Amino acid sequence: MKSLSDQQKGSLLAFVAVLFITPDSLFIRLSNVDTWGLVFYRGIIPFFTVFLGMILIYKLNFFKILFDSSYHGIIYIITFSITNITFVVSIQNTNVANTLVMIATAPLLSAILGAIFLKETPDKKTWISIVITFFAILYIFFDSLKMGNFYGDILGFITAVGLAIGAITIRSAKLKNLVPAAVVGKLFVASFALFFIESFVLQDKDLFIVPLMCILCVAIPFVLVTIAPRFITAAEVNLFFLLETIIGPIWVWMIIKEQPSIETLLGGLVIIITIAIHSFLKLKNS
Repeated sequence: MKSLSDQQKGSLLAFVAVLFITPDSLFIRLSNVDTWGLVFYRGIIPFFTVFLGMILIYKLNFFKILFDSSYHGIIYIITFSITNITFVVSIQNTNVANTLVMIATAPLLSAILGAIFLKETPDKKTWISIVITFFAILYIFFDSLKMGNFYGDILGFITAVGLAIGAITIRSAKLKNLVPAAVVGKLFVASFALFFIESFVLQDKDLFIVPLMCILCVAIPFVLVTIAPRFITAAEVNLFFLLETIIGPIWVWMIIKEQPSIETLLGGLVIIITIAIHSFLKLKNS
């Protein structure tokens, strides 16, 4: 990694994170656990997994790093906790494609917030990519309105806002390590779910699906996504999340036949091509 430029490091971290995340929606659909049970396990299992890993690496310095993150850490804990909850509840209340399309607005929001708070005005290529993907998202969104899944869609958009604020927070504190703050956020998520959870029991396939989902699709990606904005802009990190907008629904379509509309497929194709071109040009320049 030392021989890679910051652009290449950040892009690689974001890309690998999103690859791990893409089957997440499918696992949520395959699980028979109730919504708040899922929120609890998606908080507590990654919390212990990453916390133990960080204690082994940093030992008691973990707590020093956490306290050194100061107000950046507090902001990240809050936004990280909210997005972890709203994502699951959104998936449970609307079509998977709808939730992921709402989340796909995160790069636009990150670019706007980055320009306002960090004075990081996106370059022309990034703005063009954001505008193209935004219109592709609008094309998909008008179709999703017909389904009347307003509650789930709104929670999906709140998730996008949280992702954007979180990425901007990491970017503004790029000399600080906010992974411990994310670990605490996971504990907050699990603690909040305790007020609503109906059962802690995992049965049959859930004994396999839930731990696999929590480690593969939650624990590993959240570490990578927390590190990536230290190397590239928040808008660029969130551009990679647009890959999930099309790949996530394809997993669900292939396995459980929840078919995306033709509008989602066409809009997703535009998004994929745009990200591919943008990433290629960025990496070429670096």
